[in-house]
Amino acid sequence: MTRAQPEPVQVVKSRRDTALAALVGGVPYIQFLGIQFDRRGDELTALLPFDQKLIGNPLIPALHGGVTAAFLEVTAIIELSWSSLWEDMEAGRIDLSALSAGQLPPLPKTIDFTVDYLRSGLPRDAYARARVTRSGRRYASVQVEAWQDNHARPFAQASVHFLMPPGPGEPAE
Repeated sequence: MTRAQPEPVQVVKSRRDTALAALVGGVPYIQFLGIQFDRRGDELTALLPFDQKLIGNPLIPALHGGVTAAFLEVTAIIELSWSSLWEDMEAGRIDLSALSAGQLPPLPKTIDFTVDYLRSGLPRDAYARARVTRSGRRYASVQVEAWQDNHARPFAQASVHFLMPPGPGEPAE
């Protein structure tokens, strides 16, 4: 019995990068804020590059609270969508040409969102990582943490609950 040859690493990386770029590119607000994602295997780290337009109070100066909340929510949505796509993408059940053409699967919808502002976001780059704590057919829960210079000193964290989109063949509610 012969074993199938694994795909070349360049093919796998290209497929993953194409899927992530399509997912992120499908949300215009992500481009407005300038949020980028760094992918290492199945782990994503969000990057919010500093821009003067993100400052809420120029006297402190500090990142606007709404920008911080949006950064956390976007990170949670992309992480949840990415983890949902991962299995189908790795099994070859996702049409990458359709994703690249903007035919994205529906994104989860936020049910509730709680942000803890732990300290002021300084005028510099910010990073965030999300962790899916529960993901079912109808509901998901995600924890997000954002930091700047030191991962051990987050400046904000959030807990988000989502309504999952219907799967293929399931009726929309």
